[in-house]
Amino acid sequence: MVEAMQLEAVTHMRSLIWLSVAGLILAVMATAGMAQEQSANRVAANTDWSVFVETDPTSCWAVSSPKKTVNTRDGRVVSVRRGDILLFVSYIPGQGAKGQVSFTGGYPFAPGSQVSLAIGNQTFQLFTDAGTNAEMAWAPSEADDARIVTAMKRGSEAVLTARSARGTRTEDTFSLLGFTAAVEEAAKRCRK
Repeated sequence: MVEAMQLEAVTHMRSLIWLSVAGLILAVMATAGMAQEQSANRVAANTDWSVFVETDPTSCWAVSSPKKTVNTRDGRVVSVRRGDILLFVSYIPGQGAKGQVSFTGGYPFAPGSQVSLAIGNQTFQLFTDAGTNAEMAWAPSEADDARIVTAMKRGSEAVLTARSARGTRTEDTFSLLGFTAAVEEAAKRCRK
């Protein structure tokens, strides 16, 4: 019971940190379709990953979109409409976020569900929020963020598997080419 309450408190705190910057990040990303390629806030591009910086509040993030997306329902591939599908690692010095891993699937996740993140032979669970962040998932702790970032630096691809509120199973495959350079650049730019 105590562990569940602690996890809920940590998840709530991480969602509040994310909320304060999520609108800003998504606004920047949405400005021109694949904004990773076109935003004025983009300061670096490293193969399949881009780095963005914002000054108010100071925040830096490495971000990528998937190379492959498969949507299935009842075991059959289906066509669905989704918003931006992005994998982030964010640094927000004023709020203590150092390498926070998050994912937006482009749809509201099923309430109470988790997103599976597979990198090589390692699998991590990202938590979702049925409230105002229904399209976001993130690691439950800073220690998990650090483990995921380490795995991403060593891996070649990250596969995120999730379930939408409508029951669609999604599998998004992200290349990790350029990840290490991008995440190190984002960390350096937001170091205080």
